[in-house]
Amino acid sequence: MTYRADRRIHTSLCDLLGCDVPILLAGMGGVSRWELAAAVAEAGGYATLGMVREDPDLIECEVTALRAATSRPFAVNLIPAATDTGLLDAQISRCLDLGIGAFSFFWDVVPQAVERVKEAGCLVLHQVGSFAAANEAEAVGADVLIAQGLEAGGHVHGRIGAFALAADLLRETRLPVVVSGGIADGAGLAAALAMGAAGVQCGTAFLATDESFAHPCHKARIVHASAVDTVLTDVFVLNWPAGSAVRVLGNSVTAALGANLLGHDPKKLPREPIAWDGDAARLRYSTDSPLRTTKGNLEAMPHYAGQGVGRIGDVVPAAVRLRRMASEAAELLARIGSDSSNKGNGA
Repeated sequence: MTYRADRRIHTSLCDLLGCDVPILLAGMGGVSRWELAAAVAEAGGYATLGMVREDPDLIECEVTALRAATSRPFAVNLIPAATDTGLLDAQISRCLDLGIGAFSFFWDVVPQAVERVKEAGCLVLHQVGSFAAANEAEAVGADVLIAQGLEAGGHVHGRIGAFALAADLLRETRLPVVVSGGIADGAGLAAALAMGAAGVQCGTAFLATDESFAHPCHKARIVHASAVDTVLTDVFVLNWPAGSAVRVLGNSVTAALGANLLGHDPKKLPREPIAWDGDAARLRYSTDSPLRTTKGNLEAMPHYAGQGVGRIGDVVPAAVRLRRMASEAAELLARIGSDSSNKGNGA
């Protein structure tokens, strides 16, 4: 299938970002490394390197490896509100030195960060969880708004559904709106495009792929989980601002909380190492998820997953996941168009 030629799923966002299909890889910290980003980009989607709080030298290594694997465009994901100002400055400086042309930001809107990269001529995709945050992002120069819903895996900033938020944004903005949260197949993509959104962003669907840097145990849990297995909690908050909720698959840590899933103060949580990535300790209650390189008590770490997890039944190459989504969406939109035409003709 030639995705570029299928006008049902090719949107203006594809032209803006330089991709063939409006399917974005979420900038999952630790997981969306160069191998996964390259696979998504080569398959026709838009890739995002997840470089949250990473050392600038690692960012340079990842960018270099990604560029060696693909000539397709991509963004680098940073989270200004959850990053020390000195490190953030160094991250942005290194990205600009490397000629990065697009940034994906998330959490609270930090005007200085957006304005700095915009002044350098970069595109800015800003993920938001509320109408107010979207207004802030647009006011400081964002080019694309990613409407993240409560269904999303990983860090969740808002408290309403993705499609409800996207509908609000579409009524008020001229910017492209991308739907993110619980989308794992072509039906989600078709629904987003049918409502007027410019595309979708997916995390969980790409975490369960061969190229993802997630640990095999995390991928396996996703394959065998359903939406009811996910919980929203802020107990995995070390390294992030207080109150930062995440959607994860339930485990021994969340089970021990009972109904007290929210309201945890990171200052009162113990700093107990339970796993390691090389010499780096991974603490109980931290936001670190198990990666290929992680050893230790992996079960007690957060296994991020969105509510679309029940529609992911296997671990496959990222290109297979993306092409399934694109093909399913194109077929659904064609069917909708055919049904509408038949009704209009009195069939």
